[in-house]
Amino acid sequence: MKKSLVALALFGAFAATAQAQSSVQIYGTIDAGLAKASNATTSVTKRDNNKLGFKGTEDLGNGLKAIFQLEIRYESDTGTLESNSRPLFQGQSRVGLQGNFGTLRLGRGLTAFQESSTAFEPWSGMPTPAGFQTDITVAGYTSDPLSADGNSRNRFSNAVFYNSPVISGFQFNATVAAKEANNNAVVPARAPGNAFTFASGNYGVAANVAPASNPYSISATYNNEQFAAMAAYERNGLQAKLWSVAASFNPLKELKLMASYQHQDDGNFKIINTDTKAWLIGANYDVGPGKIRAGYGQKTPDGVVKTKQASLGYDYNLSKRTYLYADISNKKAAVANSINYTVAKSVNYIGVGVHHNF
Repeated sequence: MKKSLVALALFGAFAATAQAQSSVQIYGTIDAGLAKASNATTSVTKRDNNKLGFKGTEDLGNGLKAIFQLEIRYESDTGTLESNSRPLFQGQSRVGLQGNFGTLRLGRGLTAFQESSTAFEPWSGMPTPAGFQTDITVAGYTSDPLSADGNSRNRFSNAVFYNSPVISGFQFNATVAAKEANNNAVVPARAPGNAFTFASGNYGVAANVAPASNPYSISATYNNEQFAAMAAYERNGLQAKLWSVAASFNPLKELKLMASYQHQDDGNFKIINTDTKAWLIGANYDVGPGKIRAGYGQKTPDGVVKTKQASLGYDYNLSKRTYLYADISNKKAAVANSINYTVAKSVNYIGVGVHHNF
């Protein structure tokens, strides 16, 4: 009897202690499908990034919380880490505090611009070739050009992240990275128009070089039931500058219309054709258990010739966590690593698959 009472007391003490500790959530996505592009074989691929994440909070009292988030990215078709050469916690690795002042975190994650812009892209920022986030929505810009080869270029490492409280629908977001070298490979100087670059050419970049000044990213967003908007500005480690504006409107509960415009100035790296402009219009329409995605966008100059892309997609929800999808797109753009930068190459893409959240 005494042993039972002691055990019960110990269990109660342990439960009280556990309740005071961080609550940890395991989450993730797994996405796999089949895709076919022009002049390419059918392959097992993905529409969205596959991830395994851990996040948690601890209540510190007086409205203050400690928070953390770690996110591994992997390939569903091989079981390997995403691109094999990327960091273990490629998605993000951040720890910080949350309170009445907003949210303050340190580590690695999407920049303020990259995180805010996905709400105004028809595929919600998913990296499928049918989507626009990885090219047109960012005007061909990369947030982290000085990272190691194979790394994701829409994040800052060694950075401080701040999100203000939402006040009357408005929120301010900022990301500032340290002036730290991050193992970038050497980039040789190339004259405009040679066989290894588009018409712009580029200046040389030394290996493992530190940014000349702190990369930073800021965005301001507004949201209400029918209307949302964003304005953002970012400067990366090569001093390329990008500004972007975007808006969305819901004339019906089921229909979301969206548009964005972005302008990149890359005069510190490119020799000529240093300005890149891009715009996008798109829509999401919920129909029964499904969602229609559609968009059209342009980018210029991409070398010299314009990039033009039209895409259409459909999701069919099997449950709250699982859906089937189909995408089709046509993209006309300059041929990479070719002297024929004045000629547009047309690529058709079709993909189908299944996506599951857990």
